[in-house]
Amino acid sequence: MKTDLHETTFTVHDLCCATEEQKIRKRFGSLSGIESLQFYLVTRKVKIRHTCDEQIILENLKDIGLPGINEAAARRLESRPHTRLLISTVASAVFFLAGLLFLSLAFPESSASVLFIAAMIAGGWHIGYKAWKAVRTLSLDMNFLMTIASIGAIALGEYAEGSAVILLFSVSLLLESFSLTRTRRAIHSLMNLSPPSATVLREGSEIVLPVEQINVGETVIIRPGERIGLDGEVIGGHSTVDEAPITGESLPALKRRGDQVYAGTFNQRGALEVRATKPPKDSTIARIIHLVEEAQSEKAPSQAFVERFARYYSPAVFGLALGLAIFPPLLLDASFEVWFYRALVLLVIACPCALVISTPVTLVSALTNAARHGVLVKGGRHLEVLAGVRAFAFDKTGTLTEAQLTVTDIIPLNGLPPLEILRVTAAAELKSEHHLADALLRKAEEEGISLSDVTTEDFSSITGKGIRTRVDGVTYIVGNHQLMEDLGVCSEAVERVLDSLERQGKTVVILADDRQVLGAIAVADRIRTESGSTVQALHELGVERVVLLTGDNQKTGSAVAEKLKVDELRAELLPEQKLDVVRELKARYGSVAMVGDGINDAPALAAADVGIAMGGIGSDTALETADIALMADNIGKVPFGMLLGKKTLRVIKQNITLALLTKAVFIVLGMVGLSSLWLAILADDGAALLVILNGLRVLREA
Repeated sequence: MKTDLHETTFTVHDLCCATEEQKIRKRFGSLSGIESLQFYLVTRKVKIRHTCDEQIILENLKDIGLPGINEAAARRLESRPHTRLLISTVASAVFFLAGLLFLSLAFPESSASVLFIAAMIAGGWHIGYKAWKAVRTLSLDMNFLMTIASIGAIALGEYAEGSAVILLFSVSLLLESFSLTRTRRAIHSLMNLSPPSATVLREGSEIVLPVEQINVGETVIIRPGERIGLDGEVIGGHSTVDEAPITGESLPALKRRGDQVYAGTFNQRGALEVRATKPPKDSTIARIIHLVEEAQSEKAPSQAFVERFARYYSPAVFGLALGLAIFPPLLLDASFEVWFYRALVLLVIACPCALVISTPVTLVSALTNAARHGVLVKGGRHLEVLAGVRAFAFDKTGTLTEAQLTVTDIIPLNGLPPLEILRVTAAAELKSEHHLADALLRKAEEEGISLSDVTTEDFSSITGKGIRTRVDGVTYIVGNHQLMEDLGVCSEAVERVLDSLERQGKTVVILADDRQVLGAIAVADRIRTESGSTVQALHELGVERVVLLTGDNQKTGSAVAEKLKVDELRAELLPEQKLDVVRELKARYGSVAMVGDGINDAPALAAADVGIAMGGIGSDTALETADIALMADNIGKVPFGMLLGKKTLRVIKQNITLALLTKAVFIVLGMVGLSSLWLAILADDGAALLVILNGLRVLREA
């Protein structure tokens, strides 16, 4: 009997680093019915694909001391995730301070000791419970280390220090929980932009319904000042819409009939009638949230390094602590109490979890910030790689230019009238998917040329060069300069005309028959206003080479290259040749980013170290295939992404250095007896809190 495969996301509040991840993998690796596990440490979630019952998963999580809840329960508890930890920490602090007060007022030491033990129980009962679960599963986690350290202090008669260990550890857990919640809320603040309900037109009446109950194809009424609840197409009215939540663009977009609108954007002045085109779960903003959360599971190089380090660090320090407690007293006749205390200090330092979480906090903060600015990064690895890119390759059409081609010149070359040249060329392009076809057809419509009674047949494409077809029974060839050279139909007069147009940066479409060139149509594409400043900004950020790739001829490409001051031009390229250029740049510079439209440039985008696709807001392909998608057609976001990557990498290095330096210092101080338990945990947890807060700074980088 076939069992259905389910995919369920569980929130595990105690999932904070690779140690807990390994415990879960160890338990579920041998559990029947588990297909795969995916971890999101910052949001403390585990996505499990399973055929077994959900309750079996929950029981196993609880059994290893990492109780989980499903998504529905997590939403109910989202507003009070810290309550239990806050109460136990406050109670522990009250007992601890009371114990210190009793000591200062010369009360019997036994009464103060009772208060210190009460502080340990109040703040550490959940830590001890998890430590017991860790022992049962033979795992060396932070709860076990802290429990052993505090029990060891009590055994030495250091009641105040034992309770201080538990209290400070509990405080650090609470502060870490608050910090991580801020990161999670920053992610989910994007989703909260979409309203829970919308006004839908049903059977002639307007009714307000939850967006989940509105069907694709229904008409939604968007009034001025309302947020749009679903992705859709405008079928009535016109207005300006603030699309900043998705695109990061501050200027509102004008929306008319036929335009697309997106959930989470803000309708400003006019009323709109919108036909819903996607359910809420498939809206662009929902997919952005999903991709940002999914990005957590892809470990960046720095994160992978820290986790590898932690895997060996904790056992090594634990072994060192064990050696300190045993060998000096045994071999040197030293005081057992002294060396046992020093070993306890090392146990406190052996906990790596705060160090491990600091890197993903920084990365998720950066990914969320990027998404707010309309730059969707599909993983921390891509952001880190982007920070070190030494060469950029840009596609021309639709990337550095607007891809809004317009016909500028129609030039007869052998007696055929201009409008006839346009009619035949536009008819030949009817079946073409080339970006020039739209400009020709649009110009024909403007000139009042009807193509409805034109017959075209025997259409064939000449890859990268043009087409051959029969129009009204006559064979024509429509293509570029190179194709005419190949066919041997160019003359000196034709060359002079083409040379003049190409030097102006115009793309020329040539109409010919089997014997001669009949005419030329020049098409121009405007350079984006931000393209020049983008190239300059990349150079200022340390990029060594900016290369322009185009299928246009050398002269047309040169006109654009000169205006933008790029370092190198590669013209007359077929799609597969763009791939070759990217590979060549990788060999020369080591790290290359490719920026293109996400469809035609797919091979080159895939081959680059970082593929950046334009216009993710309107392209499912860009969202799914690119490493980074620019949600709006704003090439100026590329330097922002690179700058954010550099700042993120800098913060990560600061965090790793601070955390490792703190541990190294206190390992030495602990071994020579210059550190106490409470000072060690204060320094270690203080450093951990600092690196988390430092990582959160990336949320504010603009």
